[in-house]
Amino acid sequence: MATCLRLRRCQAPRLPPASPGRGLCPVPVARPAPGRASLRGYAGAPAGLPAALLRTDGFVGGRWLPASATFPVHDPASGASLGMVADCGASEARAAVRAAYEAFCSWRGVSAKGKPLKEAQGEILYSALFLEWFSEEARRIYGDVICMPAKEKRALVLKQPVGVAAVITPWNFPSAMITRKVGAALAAGCTVVVKPAEDTPFSALALAELANQAGIPPGVYNVVPCSRKKAKEVGEALCTDLLVSKISFTGSTATGKMLLHHAANSVKRVSMELGGHAPFIVFDSANVDQAVAGAMASKFRNSGQTCVCSNRFLVQKGIHDSFVKKFAEAMKTYLHVGNGFEERTTQGPLINEKAVEKVEKQVSDAVSKGATVVTGGKRHQLGKNFFEPTLLSNVTQDMLCSHEETFGPLAPVIKFDTEEEAVAIANAADVGLAGYFYSQDPAQIWRVAEKLEVGMVGVNEGLISTVECPFGGVKQSGLGREGSKYGIDEYLELKYVCLGGL
Repeated sequence: MATCLRLRRCQAPRLPPASPGRGLCPVPVARPAPGRASLRGYAGAPAGLPAALLRTDGFVGGRWLPASATFPVHDPASGASLGMVADCGASEARAAVRAAYEAFCSWRGVSAKGKPLKEAQGEILYSALFLEWFSEEARRIYGDVICMPAKEKRALVLKQPVGVAAVITPWNFPSAMITRKVGAALAAGCTVVVKPAEDTPFSALALAELANQAGIPPGVYNVVPCSRKKAKEVGEALCTDLLVSKISFTGSTATGKMLLHHAANSVKRVSMELGGHAPFIVFDSANVDQAVAGAMASKFRNSGQTCVCSNRFLVQKGIHDSFVKKFAEAMKTYLHVGNGFEERTTQGPLINEKAVEKVEKQVSDAVSKGATVVTGGKRHQLGKNFFEPTLLSNVTQDMLCSHEETFGPLAPVIKFDTEEEAVAIANAADVGLAGYFYSQDPAQIWRVAEKLEVGMVGVNEGLISTVECPFGGVKQSGLGREGSKYGIDEYLELKYVCLGGL
């Protein structure tokens, strides 16, 4: 793998084991040898998880650094505290940037030779695939030779790393969103500072420990966790620091606009993967059973908490009733709300009570305006952060769920008459990340796929994310693409070199 070749080429030293993190709710461990700090885990940790991966300090310049304050991380299912994590501020963020910049000077010159357990395990594999993919893409950062009319001149195009990249990631995919960005950055020759979401910092810190164990040089990968209270100052510090050349962010459109504003003052390169409001269109020609299976996969992955989850179901009148009936039956049969560590569970808790309140608000608004609750519709008896998978019919465009991203297990169904009407409703949003539709009409498939104003389209398919294909949106859903052979270009600059006097 190209990353390994980078390490061998630069003769990166294997770092000694870092001192363990602080503040995790302790579990019994063997008494350490005199003079060595004990490794501590957190309550409810899966059996067999190495204690070394349970870190709570920031990771800067290859060292674990505590902060003057800490913040709690809670289990969304039970509300119990999982541990106390270093609450880094602007000064720690700037220190991480300096460490990344110093490491960049050598790294750039190295040539390239809370969800259900099953979903969490799937994400770890998905995360690893991004590292594998970009380690291979590092070999294919090709330049160009351009023919010129002047015989005594030759033109070359070089691709070079942009520099230090600040990476700000969300809580819903706490590992994959990091590796999708960091894998591309490291393969391009950039160094990174990661600011993980305050709800899920442990994944970023575990990846730091793994990078340490793999021999990634000090300063190449840095992590600055912080509380929600300090998130604004840390984000601003990363976006305004002159040593940072690139910002990559996944999160809400509102936050993305703030970061763009800060980055504009120093004209930084930016990648933004922002909010979505994905339409899921079912035409009369569709295979209803296939459409229902696709709807289940697209809507209820991670309990509806992904940016590409279907948010609006537009169903043509000829098959509307059949689709709603079969969709409701599938939800009742295959969706099981419960503890994420239970084998049967497919739907875990939402990330916090605020997320539950948003779903409740959308359901209440829809029902008050004439929508019908087909199934679900209220909080689940398991706890305050659980919500029943909910299906609404008789939904209209004036309801909140028709024009606001839900980020929860709510499926509102809108009936439509014509293809033109469905496309118009789908494109009415000011965001355009993903869209889905089901049809057996080849001509209609081409028409609709080209007309939908989104960056990714699933045709007769509800799961579209894969490392090999470009991920990103249009309109206010963001800038740039991640994953695929195009993702590495986000971390590269083009340099034109003219050779004369030949």
